[in-house]
Amino acid sequence: QVQLVESGGGLVQPGGSLRVSCAASRSISSINTMGWYRQPPGKERELVALMSSGGARDYADSVKGRFTISRDITKNTIYLQMNSLRPEDTAVYYCYARNSSPYGQRYEYWGQGTQVTVSS
Repeated sequence: QVQLVESGGGLVQPGGSLRVSCAASRSISSINTMGWYRQPPGKERELVALMSSGGARDYADSVKGRFTISRDITKNTIYLQMNSLRPEDTAVYYCYARNSSPYGQRYEYWGQGTQVTVSS
């Protein structure tokens, strides 16, 4: 079992920057994949960025060149640095973790979400 707690959301003007954090209840070196999803108002949840335990990273096309996912293993924490923010980035941002068993079973965990609002 993994508990995930997000923080750092808030209000920012277009073109501004914000960093959100996700603290995990266990060592993140033992978690296969972690990352961020977001859910804009009235829309479905969508992928933002993923990071494997080996350090490989993937980003949605809409955030490439603007967002960066990173981790601090000593703090059991991952981060999402968001630059050049646009009104379309307004959403609830969710932390995500995934592990797999030797049988191929997947275990998925979600944080409670943190609100990011880009004003116009």
